[in-house]
Amino acid sequence: MGLSTESAVKKSTGFLTIPGMKFHRLRKAVQSICVVIFILLPLFKVIRFDLPHQRFFFFGAELWISEFSIIFFSLMFMMVWIASVAMVYGRVWCGYFCPQMIFSEAANLLQSNLHKFVNRKLYKVSKSLRNYLVILLFSLVLLPAAVFLSFIFISYFIDPIDLFHRLMQFDLRTAGGIMGASVTLVILLDFAFLRQKFCISICPYGYLQSMLADKHTLLVNYEDPDGECISCKNCMRTCPMGIDIRESNRQIECTHCGECIDACATVRGKMGKWSLINYTWGDTSKAVQNENAWFRRLGVRDGKRVAVLVLMLVYATALAIFISLRQPIFVQIMPDKSELYTIGKDGLIQNHFRMSIGNRSGRAATLQVRAAELQGVHIIGLDDNIQLAPGEEKKLVFDAVAAPETLQPGINHMSIVVDVTPKQKSIELKENFFAPFETPVKSSPDSGTNKK
Repeated sequence: MGLSTESAVKKSTGFLTIPGMKFHRLRKAVQSICVVIFILLPLFKVIRFDLPHQRFFFFGAELWISEFSIIFFSLMFMMVWIASVAMVYGRVWCGYFCPQMIFSEAANLLQSNLHKFVNRKLYKVSKSLRNYLVILLFSLVLLPAAVFLSFIFISYFIDPIDLFHRLMQFDLRTAGGIMGASVTLVILLDFAFLRQKFCISICPYGYLQSMLADKHTLLVNYEDPDGECISCKNCMRTCPMGIDIRESNRQIECTHCGECIDACATVRGKMGKWSLINYTWGDTSKAVQNENAWFRRLGVRDGKRVAVLVLMLVYATALAIFISLRQPIFVQIMPDKSELYTIGKDGLIQNHFRMSIGNRSGRAATLQVRAAELQGVHIIGLDDNIQLAPGEEKKLVFDAVAAPETLQPGINHMSIVVDVTPKQKSIELKENFFAPFETPVKSSPDSGTNKK
């Protein structure tokens, strides 16, 4: 069958494939990139929780726990994005990007290579002894690997430098040390006994993906209307999950990794025929018959997907604008309600305030605090220039002071303005200045009755 004829066959069947593409090579290349990203993400604070300091890093923005609304919508965006990918591309996360799958397959490959090495070098030794030796060698590699993976995972929640010091001190007393030891144990048990079984027995994402799939979702489809399958079972032997794709394309164990496509193409290619297993949009190739539009080949195939795409673009734009408009300097002022005012020995009226300030930017800042809108009020108890290092947070107290004659009895409205350097829009907070509700009447020198 010539190349032009094969192309015509592919076009008529509507299979979504790339001529000459080896999905195994593509998958391993993607997984290698994912491992690098998985290791580097916490170091560059792209997406990371800092639990001890109550911070959430989201694509360069350092969000504080006081900005819970932004954190909430950021997490919701990630959840909507994950659900959208599952609806359009099926279980592409499980097959290509999931760290659990990547490291489980690496553990399988390591164990298989150790078996081959030991059997080749020690073929004269009994089989049981060789098996014990393989287990020993595998454990010697698995333990440091588990510690390393645990370190990377915990780095998404604790600063890596701090975590490294805890690791060097074999810390098992603090929450970070206990968490690291617990995760290491879980990883050891996972890669020693579960591996891919984790995907079908514990992980909920596979079930969620199956629920989100519809008639246009990308999946691996077996189609043999003419009964050409020779039952070589090469697809079963290469499947990481050990299933037979010929039974159903909706098996919960199937991660749609495409390994069976390469396996079938390898056998049938020698006979000059196309693979019976291919990536398709939905259960049958008829749904994509004679498709030529590029956007449909990318998965935008119906109104629901267009709506989801528009939703994601609007959501991402709004979130980016929301984050960009946030003030890098956080200021919160709270009046002391235990006593509305005090009168000093000098006769001046004082109102007591507490102030929390924080620097959410990546550079140092200088703050100056002043009173406004109320004549005669000035601030005491603070430095003229308050220094804030990047990420630093301070709690301060100060007094607003005014002479009685400049105030109205009771409540006086004022503002406290915080000027920030490097240049940033001044932060103005509306507050109340409390004075005595009754102004004492001073006695006149001529008052009283003169007796003659």
